[in-house]
Amino acid sequence: MVFRPKSDFLNIMISRGFISDCTDYEGLDHLLNSQICPGYIGFDATAKSLHVGSLMQIMMLRWLQKTGGKPITLMGGGTTKVGDPSFRADERPLLSDSQIEENISGIKGIFSNYLNFGEKNSDALMVNNSEWLDDLNYIQFLREIGGHFSVNRMLSFESVKSRLDREQSLSFLEFNYMILQAYDFYELNQRYGCILQMGGSDQMGNIINGMELSRRKANSKVFGLTSPLLTTSDGKKMGKSQNGAVWLNKEMLSPFDFWQFWRNTADADVGKFLKLYTEIDLIECEKLGSLKGSEINEAKSILANQVTKLCHGEKVASDVEKTAKEVFEKGGVGSDLPSYFVSKNEVETGLSVAQLLMKTGLTKSGKEAKRLISENGARLNGVLISDTNQILSVHDFNEPLKISAGKKRHAIVTLQK
Repeated sequence: MVFRPKSDFLNIMISRGFISDCTDYEGLDHLLNSQICPGYIGFDATAKSLHVGSLMQIMMLRWLQKTGGKPITLMGGGTTKVGDPSFRADERPLLSDSQIEENISGIKGIFSNYLNFGEKNSDALMVNNSEWLDDLNYIQFLREIGGHFSVNRMLSFESVKSRLDREQSLSFLEFNYMILQAYDFYELNQRYGCILQMGGSDQMGNIINGMELSRRKANSKVFGLTSPLLTTSDGKKMGKSQNGAVWLNKEMLSPFDFWQFWRNTADADVGKFLKLYTEIDLIECEKLGSLKGSEINEAKSILANQVTKLCHGEKVASDVEKTAKEVFEKGGVGSDLPSYFVSKNEVETGLSVAQLLMKTGLTKSGKEAKRLISENGARLNGVLISDTNQILSVHDFNEPLKISAGKKRHAIVTLQK
């Protein structure tokens, strides 16, 4: 029998492709349709920004709120000190308390673009698990919580089993992560009445641990829902590009580069990404995703505009689209391109085009820069550069200089006065 949800939230999750698995579709659907349901997703603070790989989970929280639920964003101030071992080949590097706090500060701002925080019943909450994890008494925690976990069962979870099968070390520190995450669910259930944990499909084992702990400790009926681990049509992990992670914070990736990432989406992924990362009507998503040839480019621009609008705001999205047209259709400079400065002394001592390509991040090495030039892929203000050793002069910077790597990656360089 095909499950047909009555709740708006599950209907959207299923129809738009957000769900990999759910521990109890009918039970969760009933609660979602009869009360305000708090649901959470945890985000560890391993960097100063989340990247596109977390965007599906952020959209799930957004849809939960838009359909009447209460989203809880859990900052992993405590769990980041341990590190999630799920499907990793090695242990995460340990961060200091100050690094974790700095990372959390950078991440927090992202959510205000997607969720409404406040005091109303369905307003979002932001909580840090360091509130209850940092001051745990180890012996007391073992006595009260440890007895509810079977090591045999924990070893059977795929996230741990795959690591051990490859004979890769799993530290006792990391092994504790799943217990702490389970404890998070229990604490959120007791403090805020949270009945749902969501996450990627690799988190299902951890989610089930939290469900069972909540049932055994408090006789609470709670639920788990996971999203698929998304890859692009060419098999690459979502959130990565040829230049590294696609960050959501504009301080770590310019809105122009963010927009351009989505504009470069493969034809086969357009429809799927429109469903997951925008709020465009489902029928329109399917229509746009089915376009062929040059017409699909318009759908890609719509995708880029809508995702950028959600992440960075309507004005930024509009400005970036204008810049893109200026750069690609009219050959202009574009004020929203990534900007860099060079000093007069730096230029006078002999700054080459290859060095500038590296300085702006358009290439990762001098070797890559020279190969780009030799393959006719580098331009200054639209003029092809053919000499791999060409040196720049102060006169080249009389106006802001646009340096390009290929047709789609550009930066603006200005001489510092």
